[in-house]
Formats: sequence, structure tokens, C-alpha cells
Amino acid sequence: MSVVRGIRGATTVAANEPSAIVAATRELLETVVRMNGVAPADIASVTFTVTDDLDAAFPARAARDMGWTDVPLVCAREIPVPGALGRCVRVLVQWNTDRAQSDIRHAYLHGARSLRPEWGL
Repeated sequence: MSVVRGIRGATTVAANEPSAIVAATRELLETVVRMNGVAPADIASVTFTVTDDLDAAFPARAARDMGWTDVPLVCAREIPVPGALGRCVRVLVQWNTDRAQSDIRHAYLHGARSLRPEWGL
């Protein structure tokens, strides 16, 4: 029986430039897909958040560029907690799957590895 599971991920972006935001987000999404065998048709929705210092592009553009045209996507701002990691894109992929929650692989790339070292790549 298929249920909705969440896949978490995060990465940092080199600069607040559209190409850098899209490239970093694409790398993150491709990693999540590769690690879990995700097919776009099985994605219920995707939520992206960005820190206040990233406003040059929507990270959802990376998913659209990957062909995720039928997947509901939303972007939001991360809570601006003092001292939090900057230039960070976070993602929550809601995925319809038969896998157990314990079998889901999460991806934290580059500077975001510090957020969840046990999931860092």
C-alpha cells in the first residue's frame, strides 16, 4: 500500500544569483531522486524554503527545468533565526511510496551538512 513519505534535503548556494540557486537546487533534487528512486509521477508535492539572503530566483525553477511540470511546487522563506546557516535552500519532497519511513534517504549537501551531519553527503 502506497503512503506519503517525506524526503528532506538542504544545500548551500555559492551566491545570490539565479544560475547559482537553480544549479544548487537541481543538484539537491537529482541527489534525492537518485538515492530514493523517485519518479516525478509519484511526487505528491514539493516545498522549498530559502534563507533571507537568497532572493534572485525561485528554487522551484530547477524542478520545472527537470520536467516536473505536473508536480505542485511552493517556495517560502525560512524563519530568520539569528546565527542560522546562510544561503541555504531546504526541500521537503512529499512522495507516494511503499517504502518504510526508515528506508527513506535524506540529502544534505555542501555547507548544509552541518544541519544534519548524519544525512550529509
